[in-house]
Amino acid sequence: MKSVKKIWEETAHKLADVYEPREAKGVSKLLLEDVFGVHQMDFLMNEESKIDEKELKMYVNRLLNYEPIQYVTGAAHFYGRKFKMETGVLIPRPETEELVRLIIDQNDVNQPRILDVGIGCGCIAISLALELSATVYGIDITEKALKLAEVNSKRLGSDCEFITCDILEADPSVKELDVLVSNPPYIPNRDKSAMHQNVLDFEPEDALFVPDDDPLKFYNRISEFGKTALKSTGKLYFEIHEEYGDELKSLVKKLGYTNVCIHQDMQGKDRILSATNSTNT
Repeated sequence: MKSVKKIWEETAHKLADVYEPREAKGVSKLLLEDVFGVHQMDFLMNEESKIDEKELKMYVNRLLNYEPIQYVTGAAHFYGRKFKMETGVLIPRPETEELVRLIIDQNDVNQPRILDVGIGCGCIAISLALELSATVYGIDITEKALKLAEVNSKRLGSDCEFITCDILEADPSVKELDVLVSNPPYIPNRDKSAMHQNVLDFEPEDALFVPDDDPLKFYNRISEFGKTALKSTGKLYFEIHEEYGDELKSLVKKLGYTNVCIHQDMQGKDRILSATNSTNT
């Protein structure tokens, strides 16, 4: 019988056709952990494997077809927690963890009221609810995302309220917010040609892309809503496209926000905007 380590190495070797070697090892490890229940100690102790290799092959073939690991395993790891994941819902990125971390670091309100616009699997809303003991609301237009976020909220022990709402069409019925946060669609359609196959073929386009001639439409709408929904000292947070930082900063300033800052991610790219709603107008 093969050891866990041997199966891990063999799986990583197979996945090297679609992943860089280091990433192939990481993806293989996640597959064994999240699907087959392999623990970290099993890798270290070189334990004998009880994995059904026929079943493993089925999962590997899905990965070789460029299906994202999160959809294959049905799990996404975010801010130290494991979220249930399903196809058709946007996969959380490490950059979004940096957004959550910034909000936590800058929050100085006891039990803040927070609204997350475009919840996906609920990773931002649930993480903030748990880390800040916050009252958190989340909106989305996709029933699949809303149902998945509700499942994750219950599994992880948060008490978020999720609401069906299209921010482009109507204002959410949530006011007196301390924090308004969103990771909206922000990739121009023209950038599709540079995207990886595992994103284009599997992830929901409406959660990723915006028209080339109106790339800031979600930011503009959400910022306008924030002027009346946020408290006078409430804060606005966006995950942003690296090419539109200056333009978005100007937009938010024109709407009357102050302390407008662009924050870089770990790759040195403009990734987050933060601002304060100094006056409600």
